[in-house]
Amino acid sequence: DEIISEFYRLAGNRSMDKLRSTGDDDFSFAIPGLSRFRVSAYKQRGTLSAVVRIITFSLPRPSDLGIPDNIMDMDRFSNGMVLVTGPAGSGKSTTLACMIDHINQNLKKHIITLEDPLEYLHRHNQSIVSQREVNVDTENYVTALRAALRQSPDVILLGEMRDYETIQVAMTAAETGHLILSTLHTLGCANTIDRIIDVFPPSQQHQIAVQLSMVLKAVVSQQLVPDVDGKLIPAFEVMTISPSIRSMIRDENTRPQIDGVLYSYANDKMMSMDNSLAKLFKDGRITRETALTYATNPGMLEKKIQ
Repeated sequence: DEIISEFYRLAGNRSMDKLRSTGDDDFSFAIPGLSRFRVSAYKQRGTLSAVVRIITFSLPRPSDLGIPDNIMDMDRFSNGMVLVTGPAGSGKSTTLACMIDHINQNLKKHIITLEDPLEYLHRHNQSIVSQREVNVDTENYVTALRAALRQSPDVILLGEMRDYETIQVAMTAAETGHLILSTLHTLGCANTIDRIIDVFPPSQQHQIAVQLSMVLKAVVSQQLVPDVDGKLIPAFEVMTISPSIRSMIRDENTRPQIDGVLYSYANDKMMSMDNSLAKLFKDGRITRETALTYATNPGMLEKKIQ
């Protein structure tokens, strides 16, 4: 308990009330000259525990992380919504931070990030970057997002879309000329579409599907897979919203066809997870066994990489 209390002290004497009342808390802190740390504190068997992850002060280069250029180039969108999805611990926050850094280095924008907790710190460069931490600088995501719309942003990074109210406000923000970058805990671009629509009551789902089809610009889904040396590297699925995909999103009868469209492409704008794994295998980055283990459709991928 003394070690956990020290983490809270280093985080600006953060209150432990949330941990004690709910059993879970996420936050970050920095030790000058050393690094930043992300903490997930929790109760177990009547005691306090924590998992601590090191976050470097400087962002690695996207190429060193295996993030392709077409993902970094999504700053070409001046409005709408771009989603980065994947399971917990798949590197979504790092990918988003690299995208924000790319905008900051190359474009004159006002960027507002809403995060829980803050991870990477962005210094003003070509852009002005305002970073707000939920439960520290603002009450919650919805409150912060509504306030952000009055703060003249060009780009809003929303740490996570957790519920229908947050999703609804985010889509409205994307409709009104802002670029919204956010995450969901889904693996697969088509699954992400379904997850967003399914959050809403059945009576609203058609309306939401139409609205989503209009504001969504791209979905990136990622997972970490072991390379031939045992290090974790990202595999990406990328879906840029084309007129045909837009039409499929609107219609619940054609929505299941999105995966098939993705599978038939292998270029910068469209890349299925299995095609991404096949490329990593052909480039000698991962083994055949790894490719099949992490594949969406192992049977089809096996034929492709024979």
